[in-house]
Amino acid sequence: MDRRSFLTSAAAGTATTAGVLAAPPAQAAEALARPVPAQAHPATGRNFPKAGGNLGNHNYSSLKRITTDNVRQLGGTWHINLENGSTSSSQQCAVIAQDGVLYLATTQQNVFAIDGRTGQVRWKTNVGTDTTNMRGIALGEGLAFTISGSNLVYALDQKTGAVAWTRELLVEDQGDPGCDPESGQCGGSKGGLAGAVVYWDGLIYIGTEGSTAGARGRGYALKASTGELVWTFWGTPGPGEYGHDTWEGDTWKTGGAVCWIHPAVDPELGLVYWAFGNPYPRTDGSTRGGDNLFANCLVALDAKSGERRWHFQSVHHDIWDYDNVMPPVLADLLIKGKKRKVVVYGSKTCMYYILDRATGEPVHGIEERPVPQHAAQKTAPTQPFPGGEPFVETEPRLDKATRPVPFYPTGGIYEVHWDRATIIFPGAGGGADWAFPSFSHRTGLVYVGYGLINSAYSNTHGGRVNTARPLGEYFAGGLAAVDPRTNTVAWRQEGDWSLAHGNGILSTAGGLLFQGRPDGVLTALDDRDGRRLWSWQCGAGVNTSPLTYEIDGEQYVAVLAGGNGLPYPDVPKGDHLWAFKLGGTVGPATAPTPPSRRNQIRAVAVTGAVANNTVTLGRTWDSSKNAPGATENLVAQNAMAPQHLTVAKGTTVTFTNPSDNKSAHGAVAFFEAEFDTGLLMPGQSYTHTFDTAGEFFYNDPIAPQSTGKIVVQ
Repeated sequence: MDRRSFLTSAAAGTATTAGVLAAPPAQAAEALARPVPAQAHPATGRNFPKAGGNLGNHNYSSLKRITTDNVRQLGGTWHINLENGSTSSSQQCAVIAQDGVLYLATTQQNVFAIDGRTGQVRWKTNVGTDTTNMRGIALGEGLAFTISGSNLVYALDQKTGAVAWTRELLVEDQGDPGCDPESGQCGGSKGGLAGAVVYWDGLIYIGTEGSTAGARGRGYALKASTGELVWTFWGTPGPGEYGHDTWEGDTWKTGGAVCWIHPAVDPELGLVYWAFGNPYPRTDGSTRGGDNLFANCLVALDAKSGERRWHFQSVHHDIWDYDNVMPPVLADLLIKGKKRKVVVYGSKTCMYYILDRATGEPVHGIEERPVPQHAAQKTAPTQPFPGGEPFVETEPRLDKATRPVPFYPTGGIYEVHWDRATIIFPGAGGGADWAFPSFSHRTGLVYVGYGLINSAYSNTHGGRVNTARPLGEYFAGGLAAVDPRTNTVAWRQEGDWSLAHGNGILSTAGGLLFQGRPDGVLTALDDRDGRRLWSWQCGAGVNTSPLTYEIDGEQYVAVLAGGNGLPYPDVPKGDHLWAFKLGGTVGPATAPTPPSRRNQIRAVAVTGAVANNTVTLGRTWDSSKNAPGATENLVAQNAMAPQHLTVAKGTTVTFTNPSDNKSAHGAVAFFEAEFDTGLLMPGQSYTHTFDTAGEFFYNDPIAPQSTGKIVVQ
């Protein structure tokens, strides 16, 4: 099978680097993608009934009582802690609103119905004890639908929370009832249910996760009234199925390709659009030759039968974790005077792929370009580049957070890697990771948050880490506004925080964008240029999508603030549900400790007295003996013993390469250039006196992934 046979045209397109700074307001206003035709997917209004707002995932509201002129008057109208103030779990659920009631679920497996005017809990139902990320519930036929960590689907009475039915999926023998382990119909790991549930016309759509463990991806459709399984679409095709020959040998059985974010639905065409994730193993392509369909694909499925109508693969034979799994956006555009029904797909690759909804044809063309090759990785000879431009540059830059940690091999998108850890941007955590974009009916622009985060890629052989974020690197990000008519950047605002991990965007007819940050701040921005107009401290990281709804003519904005673990392991967590209105009198939360903007070393600190003011190179620290380990290590990130050393100002520290090591080692401070041992052969040492208080990261020129930190107090 020709793996690119689904492309109906290949037009030349130049992928240029987007501008670094946002346009001034006047220019930005001229760059809005107007006129905007009437949309097949109506905007939300008084209700915000599903994750993404409508079936097209627009995250846009026609409400406009809150505007750019009065948003500074926005204040808290109520605030509640859903889990008694717990800070042990993150929260990723998209809150929805129907008839003045908010519906959501917590990681702790509690489903809530909340009065949208007062914050009073109408009902609360527990769906188990096996925790998982709950990303949104669906409403339909008088029921509220949710997944659970125990891989049960629940249908709850929308008014009372009583359980109407349950359905078990991904059962103990790693598949569906009646699956055949010998044929691979169960995959290498059973994985778990994932994503916000979507309801349409009597069916609910449910995805799965677990690609990093070799789960075989699948998307489900169930009958909403009973939970009966209607169809299953497998992310990796089995024998006799379209695309099966794109997997080497039996690798399809454990191939990943999970659909862990909710799909979009086009009722007119009767299609469901689902994004499927990366293959397994995710950075080692040596065993799974071929393009690996339907990994890294947007697949258009018949909504009633699950039959594939078309697919588009954005990354062939992925070895970079570029899974491009975010909610597809269905928009109607005027392009050269002609109305086009498109789906906007992407993108960790920092590029949007804008496709015809009916055929999958690239609206702005696709150019298959030669990319770097690596025989062991069995790399694809070309990768698809859409016409237009990336919304973020696709290589590391010295003047940004993507400045590489020294001594690593480095490269831009599609650079190859193998044994040596190689820094590449975009990394596995961005450009736009599992961001929830917004399509504004007012401006015609697609808004998306992105991250400026490198990854250090290597295979997983011999104890290597596959997509480690280099210790000591900086994190940042921003917000881009893309004109989908041309697939070019209208404006871009960069800042201190990565905004690519659930930091969803709400756009409104009042000219506003609402988006949360990892430090707990919810912001309101001007949709013409991204200028900040209002901000609010929510008490925990905001890694969910804001929403807006109306009760008796009063417009409210609400958001769940509970934090997340990526890319900041120390993002403040919580259980805060907020609602705001003009003139609200409830004040903001106390600001939590914000996450570090640098990828911290989190090993327990060892004092200079315990370590004898000595760092032993090429060894890991044996905490049971409070001493360096006995053997040399060239692949670990913590082969500095101790990795985290604290000393007093004025202390002289010795860096030593033990005589029984076989390799040269060194320790070079970055980015402050405090010290440089040079290369030390086995048996050699170097000393440095720390006269300045501070935090000093350093790494080994021979094995740069091995990184340490000295804190001088």
